[in-house]
Amino acid sequence: MPADTRPLAIALMGPTASGKTALAVEWAQRLNAQIISVDSALVYRGLDIGAAKPDADTLARAPHAMINVRDPHEVYSAGDFAADARACMHAAQQRGQLPLLVGGTGLYFRAVLGGLAQMPASDAGVRAELEREAAEGGWVRLHQQLAEIDPIAAARIHATDPQRISRALEVYRVSGRPISAWQRDGARSERLPFRVLKLALAPTDRAVLHMRIAQRFDQMLADGLIDEVRGLMADARLHPDLPSMRAVGYRQTWQYLRGEMDHDALRAQGVAATRQLAKRQLTWLRGELDLRWFDPDTQRALLNQAMQDFLG
Repeated sequence: MPADTRPLAIALMGPTASGKTALAVEWAQRLNAQIISVDSALVYRGLDIGAAKPDADTLARAPHAMINVRDPHEVYSAGDFAADARACMHAAQQRGQLPLLVGGTGLYFRAVLGGLAQMPASDAGVRAELEREAAEGGWVRLHQQLAEIDPIAAARIHATDPQRISRALEVYRVSGRPISAWQRDGARSERLPFRVLKLALAPTDRAVLHMRIAQRFDQMLADGLIDEVRGLMADARLHPDLPSMRAVGYRQTWQYLRGEMDHDALRAQGVAATRQLAKRQLTWLRGELDLRWFDPDTQRALLNQAMQDFLG
């Protein structure tokens, strides 16, 4: 078999609050690497505290690509992200930097590293019809409809995810085929012209991760998460069903500010939703066959050795 001569890149994955950013900043400085954020909340301007966006000092020491690339009222698809992130990888490589992809959004990683299946084009009429049905019966009912026609997709898509429910039903109504069949059989984009080391950071003791999640959410509240969301709510273009406003922490704080829960419930539901997010992220990561797992606290030397062996 001929040697793989593609340029190198590293993908640093893991659940929320697992320590990815701190390690990425350290490696970026040591390796002359360009950090490329792979996070569906960090792409939005104005989502700072609740998205755990790196602060100005961190960005000065280790600039991040793919953050603050869209306003929060805009929809940003995985395909859009993949095209932009790949362009960032090529630009970094041309500057002599190592592309270092860092984040926890599995769909974005899949789109960048493996490409996405070809799908039928969007149909504005069908989308409008689905919006009318959702207004009348709710998205939970549409999710139940999806479960009847495409149980595989319904199992992957949460009943509170209107964007993905709508797209899955739209694909079926336009083409007569479930979206899961398109994803399974559709032609994929061209091979990524990089050889990628895929690493996962995850504490072996889940109690450690849960503690970090609670501490981080408490810190977000102390840092002004409620005021941040209050400012976002003042933008007439924003509403709770937008992908940006459905991000963990933002959805719960929006509900709090509308009087739907008290402060204690906000804290409890925010922590619980973040733990559920981490669980979904870990489930996705377990499906990645060529991923190498490390505990960031107890296996740091092994993690660094894996990186050094890959880079030669």
